[in-house]
Amino acid sequence: MPSESPATCVADVHAVLGEGPVWVQRERALYWVDIKGRKVFRLDDRGEVREWDTPLRVGSMVPRAGGGFIAATEDGFADVGLDAGRFDILFNPEEHLRDNRFNDGKVDRRGRFWAGTMDDREREASGTLYVFEAGSEPTPVDTSYNVTNGPAFSPSGDIMYHNDSARQVTYAFDIGSDGKAVNRRVFLQFGPGDGYPDGMTVDEEGCLWIAFWDGWAVRRFSASGEWLQTVRMPVSRPTSCAFGGIDLDLLYVTSASIGLEEEALKMQPNAGGLFMVKPGVRGLADLPFAG
Repeated sequence: MPSESPATCVADVHAVLGEGPVWVQRERALYWVDIKGRKVFRLDDRGEVREWDTPLRVGSMVPRAGGGFIAATEDGFADVGLDAGRFDILFNPEEHLRDNRFNDGKVDRRGRFWAGTMDDREREASGTLYVFEAGSEPTPVDTSYNVTNGPAFSPSGDIMYHNDSARQVTYAFDIGSDGKAVNRRVFLQFGPGDGYPDGMTVDEEGCLWIAFWDGWAVRRFSASGEWLQTVRMPVSRPTSCAFGGIDLDLLYVTSASIGLEEEALKMQPNAGGLFMVKPGVRGLADLPFAG
């Protein structure tokens, strides 16, 4: 464990599998989920935390332009009203894959929701990345993933990054003028001792921030793949990150406590918490889902 960390725990919620942080500008609040604990959390700019129980496992959740949220869940894409406890399934493209569930997801620079699935048992490479555009059904983009995580988008929206965490690889895709993702290539390949690339985000300079499961860190890489910076974390399993705050100058990092033995939990009393870092660079405002 790192002897010191610039990360501060700002919500000690002890999530089982914290994930999916997203800053909702209209509320000046950060939302995130606990997939395995079946919860949604909200931290506002006054430091107050709210939580909602969910009737199913939510991998990621993003605000809708028309109000409310869209979520990628174990039963497909859902229209969400938190206060009403409403999770109305809109599309389930993998109803035939009983062991699959949606995991991470983000909205691109055009207001489309990209989210990936995975085998919840982590045995089969049955995961698929989908794009969901308002007014149409989800479309498969890329297949044969073990554990999908991300995606993240360049400032102009012409490059998408996406992880297969189990393979320790970050892919890059080109987003063409037609909005399709093409030309998949390996952007970063990690190995023993690096940890597993999990959720990620892009800052205003076009650099990629990746949370590393079992890596005790969030790392920053340039658009050319150069390793620029490491933020040491006080937990071994940071899971994702997102910029927030009124000026988008705060980096929020989710984490997990799942799978940690008793001795490890003693060393990491805030495992599963939400952390905040001041990285010295601003993020980009996320668009809501255009629907």
